[in-house]
Amino acid sequence: MSGKKIIAVMGGTGAQGGGLVRAICADKDGGYAARAITRNPDSDKARALAKLGAEVVKADLDDEASLKKAFDGAHGAFCVTNYWELMSAEKEISQIQNLARATGAAGLEHVIWSTLDDTRKWIPLDDDRMPTLMGKYKVPHYDSKGGSDHFFAELGVPTTYLLTSFYWDNMIYFGLGPKKGPDGQYAITLPMGDKKLPGIAAGDIGPCAYGIFKKGKALIGKTVGVAGGHLTGAQMAAGLSKALGMEVGYNAVTPETYRSFGFPGADDMGNMFQFKHDFEKYYCGARSLDFSREMNPSLQTYEQWLEANKSKIPIE
Repeated sequence: MSGKKIIAVMGGTGAQGGGLVRAICADKDGGYAARAITRNPDSDKARALAKLGAEVVKADLDDEASLKKAFDGAHGAFCVTNYWELMSAEKEISQIQNLARATGAAGLEHVIWSTLDDTRKWIPLDDDRMPTLMGKYKVPHYDSKGGSDHFFAELGVPTTYLLTSFYWDNMIYFGLGPKKGPDGQYAITLPMGDKKLPGIAAGDIGPCAYGIFKKGKALIGKTVGVAGGHLTGAQMAAGLSKALGMEVGYNAVTPETYRSFGFPGADDMGNMFQFKHDFEKYYCGARSLDFSREMNPSLQTYEQWLEANKSKIPIE
């Protein structure tokens, strides 16, 4: 690691952070070294990263002192939180504040904050186009992140704000893959109408972030977005049909119907998809495919991701 610039990676064993750690480790002559930060450095995933050459460090988002220690001596840091582990916007905001303070105290030269859009800028709380949730949010897992960007800015942390996209991996791990309907036909269900949904292979976000770090100071203070494709529900279903060798339809329900499905976070997700539908031009425009591929030349298309992952998609 001597002479290399250290990038400290929060969630080093997670979807986004793990991709960044692997990208840094794979680039032997890139001038950077990876410090994977995790709550459990003895996990199988952490040990696998260590074998690749990453330094593995223990820290916790709820422990600001541990974060400061983990960032000490680093050139840059990748910051990410996981709302779905907490299901609490207030808890996530507290963790983001810890990250902002810790990165500020460490005097880092470049921080990437993996954020999302604060939907309340488009749909105020008193706008009844969609329900207000938890009294303070339209899309809690978006607004808690986007509404916290200012913590980094106010502390003068040299930050690039990275907008991510819908994980295609949600079809494997989040129950959004094809399901058999009452008519016996398989379909994916999304409240997107005929609008395009920016999506990405979760593992490609980290390599995009690595490209941003290599770009350097030019992107500090900027908000940039990444996606591997902008696809309609019908196009996603057609891709699944081809990859899986079976007919998969697209069930375009209303946001109201989606919110009524009753699974944990259904109202949050229903609002999220409605935001993406109603503000398609902005949302797709903020996630440039050209920029994403410039940062990560190996960026997968939807078809490439399906080919590599079709055997993992559960058919329910």
